[in-house]
Amino acid sequence: MPVRKPPTARQRRLGAELRRMREHVGMTINEAATLHRTDRTTVSNTESARSGVSGDRVRVWASNYCCPDPRYVDALEAMARERGSNWWGEFRDAVPSYMLDLVELEHHAVALRHVQITHLPGLLQHEDYARAVFGEAVPPLTSAAMDLQVDFRMRRRGLLDRTDPPDCSFLLHEAALRMLLGDRTVVRRQLEDLLEHSERDSVTLRVIPFTAGGFPSAGSSTMYASGPVGQLDTVQIDVPNGVTFLDSETHLTNYRAVLDRMETRSLEPKRSRDFIRKVLHEL
Repeated sequence: MPVRKPPTARQRRLGAELRRMREHVGMTINEAATLHRTDRTTVSNTESARSGVSGDRVRVWASNYCCPDPRYVDALEAMARERGSNWWGEFRDAVPSYMLDLVELEHHAVALRHVQITHLPGLLQHEDYARAVFGEAVPPLTSAAMDLQVDFRMRRRGLLDRTDPPDCSFLLHEAALRMLLGDRTVVRRQLEDLLEHSERDSVTLRVIPFTAGGFPSAGSSTMYASGPVGQLDTVQIDVPNGVTFLDSETHLTNYRAVLDRMETRSLEPKRSRDFIRKVLHEL
């Protein structure tokens, strides 16, 4: 296949999984090229996502690597066959590429686990609250840029309105509930919106109160996106210049443990809703 435009994180992930599959059987690129009856450039470009790959080729290569997991191969083939445009394509020249990668990750996830420490999750933000968040940007956003960022965030919220939304679990620290972004009217509306979202069948909302004390990764917001098979799970963490995606087996195992421990420190859903009502009443 011809060299493509800069690949998305999801396309890079598919190439990385093919590389892992090859390395798992201890095969060099040259050996793989001979086995696949192609050249090393094709193998290298496919694994680095500089070139696309067909679903049929994914199956042939997986068979050549003697991959024993049919569900994993099925999931990779489905990734290779993804075509067509999505709503976020409209924003391709308007928002950072990592934000496009993030919404693509959310779109294809079967479940999402979020931890938010100081801001409420983007998927649950009310428009006025989102505008207050973006109002703290440095350097300041122009009016047009602000409108575009808010529009993008509101379009993300459509994920929860799908007929088949992913199961979403949100761990919200008390600090995020009490942070006065905008004025009290904005925060009240946001907390009311949170309570409405918490009634969705696909949403589980838990609060970590100040009294819960410390917990691992207390300084960062995290999202754990579950794929159709465990090997395709992804961790997303916020960093000063955007976001980082992690998918090594070690990272996935450790972050599952981190999220499980945070959950043990949180209030169960009914008590969390009561806690949010208490904060709302105190505003």
